[in-house]
Amino acid sequence: MRNTTLKLYFKIQELECAVHRLLRNTEGQDLIEYALVVALIAFAAAAGMTTVATQINAAFTNIGTKLTTYTS
Repeated sequence: MRNTTLKLYFKIQELECAVHRLLRNTEGQDLIEYALVVALIAFAAAAGMTTVATQINAAFTNIGTKLTTYTS
């Protein structure tokens, strides 16, 4: 009986150590944080591209108008 109790005690200790290791492991947390930062940057870039595209379109339209005026 004592031998079985000791084996059970050591198994519980191993399980407790494994749980503590899992709780201390933060590699997955870092990965999620990096993914959120990348998503935020992508969202900001996509939102900013609309403004930049509009300004570039206006600049090329202005250049095209001036070229048409000077060549005709």
